[in-house]
Formats: sequence, structure tokens, C-alpha cells
Amino acid sequence: MIGLSSYAGVMENLMNPAEEQPPSSPLTNSWSKKQEPCKNQRSKGVGGFVLVHAGAGYHSESKAKEYKHVCKRACQRAVDQLKAGALAVEAVAAALVELEDSPFTNAGMGSNLNLSGEIECDASIMDGKSLHFGAVGAISGIKNPVLVANRLLSEAQKGKLSAGRIPPCFLVGRGAHDWAVSHGIPPCPVEKMATKFSLSAYKRNKRKMELAEKMDTGHNQTKKRRQSSETENGSGCLDTVGAVVVDLEGNVAAAVSSGGLAMKHPGRVGQAAHYGCGCWAENACNMNPYSTAVSTSGCGEHLIRTMLARECSAAMQSEDAHQALLEAMQNKFISSPFLASEDRVLGGVIVLRCCRCVEAQPSQNIQGILVEFLWSHTTESMCVGYMSAQDSKAKTHISRLPPGTVPGQSLAIEGGVCRLMGVVE
Repeated sequence: MIGLSSYAGVMENLMNPAEEQPPSSPLTNSWSKKQEPCKNQRSKGVGGFVLVHAGAGYHSESKAKEYKHVCKRACQRAVDQLKAGALAVEAVAAALVELEDSPFTNAGMGSNLNLSGEIECDASIMDGKSLHFGAVGAISGIKNPVLVANRLLSEAQKGKLSAGRIPPCFLVGRGAHDWAVSHGIPPCPVEKMATKFSLSAYKRNKRKMELAEKMDTGHNQTKKRRQSSETENGSGCLDTVGAVVVDLEGNVAAAVSSGGLAMKHPGRVGQAAHYGCGCWAENACNMNPYSTAVSTSGCGEHLIRTMLARECSAAMQSEDAHQALLEAMQNKFISSPFLASEDRVLGGVIVLRCCRCVEAQPSQNIQGILVEFLWSHTTESMCVGYMSAQDSKAKTHISRLPPGTVPGQSLAIEGGVCRLMGVVE
């Protein structure tokens, strides 16, 4: 049977990422790492671990309870799947459905409306075992875009289509909607996709844009429009959702879903649908000693231009996960040459990495997985939740930048450790 899970203390917030601080290593324990079991061995029982986020942006104290509650429900949904024997990719999809269904998140139902007053969603999912990827962009009329992305992934795993055609992994717009319906995913009436929260936000944003456009013309008009866009799409609106999961077999998966920036241009596709930008998952192999899974949130254009999900995954192959993520966020994101013209670089990530381990004085048939989980953000706050299959309930946390720091120029980083143990048959 699976044994206990434990969490390390929360790591320090980093007020100035440029100043090196002694990292708190989450790997100080009595386990030896990177020992793979024989191929014919299998861990008995069910279990795993899930880490979710309800977006990097700004989470007001008045809505903190709602954000934490949806993270708890998403964790529980994933854990229920893991306990039922589901693989990581199935569990991560289940977590995303719960996050998309919340009226408080910018994903699925209740997403931000675009300039035309319509909802267009992006989502993607990646399976670390098969390395297959599925994504949809600017899709309308589908309640849970992640289910379409997941179906694209599973259909691609079946192999080529008739006449040797390559199955799609990324569909957009009407084509994505029609493909989803033809594969048994029910459409959702457009009027039911918007909520009173998203509709009121759209009306408020539209009034602000109209006012800004009346204030000036020519060059100044363009400047005002840009400033208005920056205000509405600042750190308060970047509440993309995502999750990363590891099952007891050590398979990892990641997923992300978003309604995109408020008042975006119709047809705009954000990082949530782009390969290597919204999510990444990769099981350990000969080249990589750790399995890694990443999900991102923030300004899609910033995350696309830096391919942050894949960059963070690659960084996690270093020995010290905390230091590696700190350096990746600083060097590959905040100080990225691809974003040199940006005053504020807004984004956040959740990261999971794991390896098979045995105890220092092991029983012959006891083996397990050591899971390190971290989150980091340059936005004012980020809401996360996490849970192992042995926990009675999920833990949630709203991480915030230290007082006096500037969003988009500073970052926070936190995390912990979980041990999953099982009997090897």
C-alpha cells in the first residue's frame, strides 16, 4: 500500500531576484534518487500528486475564499481520478474541467469577452509518457476546451488517419468547434458561456476604451488606447488556470486553459494553446533524470515569445530545483532579450519534478517517488492548491509579491516536497 506523504516548509519569497540568496534545498532527506525499477516491477496500489493554479494576476482578499475553494475542488477531482487508477493525463484533465467550470476563473464558462463581445478560449494538454500534445485556440461554444485538447491528444495516439493522413494536434476557431462536436463533445449555447461577472467586466472595459478613444486623436489616441489596454490586461486579469500531475507509476502530465486577455482582438490565440508555452510534461529518460511538468499563466504574448513552459522544464534537470527555477524566471523571462522592450514582464508558473527513489535502508520491496513542487510569479499574486492521494483535503495558498516590490520586475518563489511510497510487486 501507499505510505505517507509529507510537505517541506514554504520557501522564501525573493524580493530582489538579482540578489543571490542561499536556496533552501527541498532534497535534504534520507532517500537516494534516480534509481529506476526493473521494467517488470510495478507499484501496488494507487496514488499520486496534483498541483493546480487559478492564475497569476491579482487576487483580492474579498475573492480569496472563492479562488481557494475552486483550487481545492480541482485537486480533489484529480485525486479521485488517481485513486480510481487513472493515469496522470486523465487526472490533469479532470482538474482542468473543475477549474474551467468556476465562474471566478478566466477559462471555459465565464471567460473574458473579446472586442466583439464573444468568448474565445484556448487550452492545451501534454502527456509526459507518450509526449503527445493536444491544443485548441480561439474556440467558441464549447464549455470545457480542455476536453477537446485531450481528445485531440488521445486521437493522435491511435496513429494515422485514412490514406496515411497525420492526425491534427492543434485546431482553432470554427474548425476546432466542429471537430469537437463530431467527436462527441457537446456544444454549449454561446449565451450560456458568459456569466454576470464576465458580462459586467466587458461593459466596464468597453466604456473605458470608448472614453479613452474620445480623449485624443492621432498619435496620442494610439498611446491612450495602448495605456487602456495595459490597464485592463494588467496583472489583475491574467487568471489563466492550469494543473500538473504525477501518478504512482511516475508518469507526469500538464494542462492549461484560458479565456485570454480582456478585450482581445477576435481570433487572438494566447500561450495556453501554443506548444512549449502554456504547458509541458516529459517523463524521465536516459537524457533527463527527472520527470517534469509545467503549467504557465500570465500575459500570453510574453509567455509565447519566451516559450517559458519548456524553458522551466529544461531548467528542472539541475540538481537544485529552487535555484534552477529562480534563474529560469530571472534569465529566461524577466531579463529575456526577447522581451527587452517590455516595461513589465507578467507571468507565473507551477512546476513539478519527480524521480523514483528507495529509502536509505530499504525494505526489499519498498519503493517510491520523491516529488518536488514549486510555483513562481512576477504578478502581484498567484493562487495555488496541492494534494496527494493520501491527504484528506487539499492545501491552498495565495502567494503574493513582498510589499514594495514592482509587479513585472520582481518575483516570488515557493514550494515544497512530497514523498509517495508503494510496494513493488
